Amino acid sequence: MKSILYPAHERGHFNFGWLETYHTFSFGHYHDPSRMSFGALRVFNDDSVAPGAGFGTHPHRNMEIISIPTSGVIMHEDSMGHAQGIAVGDVQVMSAGTGITHSEYNGSNTDDLKFFQIWIIPQQANVTPRYDQVYIGNIAPNTITRVVGPQDGDAPLWIHQQAWLDMGHVGPQGTLQYMRKNQSNGIFVYITDGTATIEAAGVSQHLNSRDAIGILDEHEISIASEHGAHFIVIDVPLA
Repeated sequence: MKSILYPAHERGHFNFGWLETYHTFSFGHYHDPSRMSFGALRVFNDDSVAPGAGFGTHPHRNMEIISIPTSGVIMHEDSMGHAQGIAVGDVQVMSAGTGITHSEYNGSNTDDLKFFQIWIIPQQANVTPRYDQVYIGNIAPNTITRVVGPQDGDAPLWIHQQAWLDMGHVGPQGTLQYMRKNQSNGIFVYITDGTATIEAAGVSQHLNSRDAIGILDEHEISIASEHGAHFIVIDVPLA
């Protein structure tokens, strides 16, 4: 198994008071030439926004943006006319394409907002901007749920890339199998909570909460846990 380990303690970390953020890949004030991306997966940020605070209106172009709240509600507004909340159990996708502006604020004046923001480089530039959002809910133990995929696939949300995002929950003493979708893709696994062991071709790697691993050369992996874990799998082109 040829892989790249992304330990949680090596992520870029900044606390701006209103925002505490961890970056798996180079982003904003964090730059590490060895941590620029995993193929077309460009950003995986773990954000915590203080009550009443948020990201003011700002632009994006030519990026597929996925937001997954884990606590609280994201209040979203954009130049396409969308103004709505994104709560725990929801997943949001935006294709920035030719250009959009948007803002994201914590919908609470008392509690922190926590969410993952993921950017995937599209296979086609300058597409028409679009927005979508679905309710996924809780992931049942020992299941992997397809959330995002290409436009011609069966996922509830789609992006302009031959990439897939699944959310999984392996229960105590459980094991799940994941099979790569495209031969040219890599498999990125991020543990959102709990601990798990990733294994392929007889090689295993233990991961703690917020650790990640990028697997470059395997068609199938297993995800096992002694005490249980939730995770995100991103199946993404490497070139």
